[in-house]
Amino acid sequence: MNLTFGGASGVIILLVYAAIMLALGWVAGRRRPRAKESLAGYFLAGRDLGLVALFFTLYATQYSGNSVVGYAPTAYRTGFSWWMSVPFMTAVVVAYLLFAPRLYMVARRHHFVTPIDWIHHRFGSRALAGVVTFLLLWGLGNYLLEQLVAMGQGISGLTGNTVPYQVGVIGFVLVMLTYSWVGGMRAVAMTDVMQGIALLLGVLALLLGGLYLAGGTPGAVTEYLHTQAPDKIATPEWPGLVGWLSMIVMVGLAAAMYPHAIQRVYAARSEQTLRRSLAGMAWMPLVTTAFVFVIGIIGITLYPGLTEGESEQLVGRMANDVAALHPVMYLLMVVFFGGVVAAIVSTADSALLAFGSMISRDVFGQTAIGRRADEATQVKVGKWVSVAAVAVLLMIAWNPPGTLYQIFVLKLELLAQIAPAFMLGLYWKRMSATGALVGAAVGAVLAGGLTFAGYESPWGLPNGIIGLLANVALVVVLSYLRPDPRTPDTAPVRTEQVAA
Repeated sequence: MNLTFGGASGVIILLVYAAIMLALGWVAGRRRPRAKESLAGYFLAGRDLGLVALFFTLYATQYSGNSVVGYAPTAYRTGFSWWMSVPFMTAVVVAYLLFAPRLYMVARRHHFVTPIDWIHHRFGSRALAGVVTFLLLWGLGNYLLEQLVAMGQGISGLTGNTVPYQVGVIGFVLVMLTYSWVGGMRAVAMTDVMQGIALLLGVLALLLGGLYLAGGTPGAVTEYLHTQAPDKIATPEWPGLVGWLSMIVMVGLAAAMYPHAIQRVYAARSEQTLRRSLAGMAWMPLVTTAFVFVIGIIGITLYPGLTEGESEQLVGRMANDVAALHPVMYLLMVVFFGGVVAAIVSTADSALLAFGSMISRDVFGQTAIGRRADEATQVKVGKWVSVAAVAVLLMIAWNPPGTLYQIFVLKLELLAQIAPAFMLGLYWKRMSATGALVGAAVGAVLAGGLTFAGYESPWGLPNGIIGLLANVALVVVLSYLRPDPRTPDTAPVRTEQVAA
């Protein structure tokens, strides 16, 4: 994502974004300072996020650095088949609507802080809680690594390599740790509003500029593809179609299981606020992922024949050419890439906050020492362990592995195995802890093992879906063979009852 126009202007815009983030963290930290000593106060913003803050923090959770840095190059390499990125982002919202409002009401009644609180409440199984905790922390660690890699690439690209990859990562990690430490979830939500607006405006500017460079109309782009790159618009064969549809299902289920996404459900001010935010989110794939997809397709016309490594720089290359069109476009591209970096940082801070909450409550809080500690101590443990985790991930990100899309897929294979415990568990009272435990464990081992072995299904099924099918089958069979002796409380409660 190298920008020849970046340089000093890129450094200035990054400093401005960093200053705004730190200022927002300071403002958030001054609001109800004592409340941030509690788990709900620090990690859930006191369960008081309003419509605007909740919408943009959900938006930042769903649209990470991959949304621009990784998806456009993937569209360039695969062509129209990557349109699946739009419906699978829609599938995430559908998955939220299937379980989030109901989970919110149960969580509000029982004061949940982390996703594992639901597992303890619904199944009462320490073994299942341990498996789910491991899978969620694995996903979060992978997700954070992805954001750190994207962060470094974005910063070095924005500044034309004036700020090297490693220096940029360390600098903005320190900014992220500072405002997250001071302001918790409230600071994260406030920065999400800023980056969401910048990202939306910037993606639109890049799309319009790229379309102008490619001839000014979508027809010029499709005509070029029809004559020069027909393989990019060809209808996929049956295995490709199956893979396309099953990938939508896997991403929809897995992305909805992100711990930071579930905690945003908990943090809503009311059920109505949550539903309105999700209703707004339903439109975002069309004005974010669809725009990025078209940017990748335009790139096929503008820069034919790029290698995989060269295509990873597609967005920066196009931004250079768009910036050269007019001084206004130059300014928009600089602001846009600052917004991309801010978006990546805001996505990373969400994952880091969720990581800290699970360490403090679900790991440290389950030890003999942790059970005796007050909530302020648990919050401090979560903060310090988060810092240590980032330090470890920084060492890995120093020489980033693979492309961003490859990093992205690996975690989804495992996160999808958690979906039955939340979705089926909310509606099917007969579902047993034994079924959930064996299903999740076998599904994760199967999906992860096939992925690491490099297995590709001849039917086009992602390994995560293969694992999920085995998972659900085991859940159903074992739940009938070994039902739980107790009847779980999964019923929602009316808002007025919660308030009372």
